Amino acid sequence: MSSKIIFKAGEATVFSEGKDVTAAMPEIVIGAVDGPVGTAFANMMAQSKGHTAMFAVRDINQMVRPATIMVPKVTLKDSINIELFGGVVQAATADAVLDCVIEGIIPRDQVNELCIISLVWIDPGCAPLAREGKLDKADMYRNNYEATKLAIKRALNDEPSIEELIKNRRTIRHCMWEESWGEI
Repeated sequence: MSSKIIFKAGEATVFSEGKDVTAAMPEIVIGAVDGPVGTAFANMMAQSKGHTAMFAVRDINQMVRPATIMVPKVTLKDSINIELFGGVVQAATADAVLDCVIEGIIPRDQVNELCIISLVWIDPGCAPLAREGKLDKADMYRNNYEATKLAIKRALNDEPSIEELIKNRRTIRHCMWEESWGEI
């Protein structure tokens, strides 16, 4: 049996050039059901307006293992965004988690002892495009699938390492950083 995973965190951003609204930016924690992640997981079962949490399921009666709960990072104000969250994003998240088990990223012998919390992004710009039938749902699925797998892999591999972060401290800045703010 692999060593017990108590608390690991990871994130990833995947987007398609020119299709910013389909970008995926999951932030995940994975850990033992009898540890801090399990406690947080259970506490997230309470609903809050606009931030409905739901399990990642592959389809009806196909909840993924490890149990994974998804929570939107932004308030879901309309049925279109709720359908995207509980449809495209949910399917991509569940498939990514299962494929992480199949590929050995998540230890198979721990799937019933682990849980995952995934904070997911649905760009508010998706709703208008979906109403017009112009939202590329396949792209949205691919981005969420790839980003979720990458976030899980990074979490379980402690990436980026502290050495990498220290090395690039002065060369990498947040994408929203403006040069006019000066040097840090």
